[in-house]
Amino acid sequence: MSPRHVPASVTELSRIGLFAELPGETLTKLAELMKRDEVAAGTAIVREGENGDRFYVLLSGIAAVSQNSLGGRRVLRAGEYFGEVALAMQVPRTATVTAMTPCVVASCDRATFDELLRPLFADD
Repeated sequence: MSPRHVPASVTELSRIGLFAELPGETLTKLAELMKRDEVAAGTAIVREGENGDRFYVLLSGIAAVSQNSLGGRRVLRAGEYFGEVALAMQVPRTATVTAMTPCVVASCDRATFDELLRPLFADD
């Protein structure tokens, strides 16, 4: 298996606060479907205005969130996530996320997000 197609591990995903309420079998299925990637410092992971087709979790490293009109917005650390706005609202990416340090991310496609994660973002 090439490094580009290594799935995220259940152990890695279980450390993500957002996933804490997921049943074990859902977390296992999510781990099988999420792709794990290493990202070099300075690399844009997503770009504002692009079509959003993946949801991301930062497993390690630090990334910067910026918007063209507002500049730097915040810093993401391991355990945080991004990309849900474009998927949940079906709009283009609302910000650019750039790796500030070498990062490891796990990501899933829209179908996986819709099936397993969208309920986590539903309004109660």
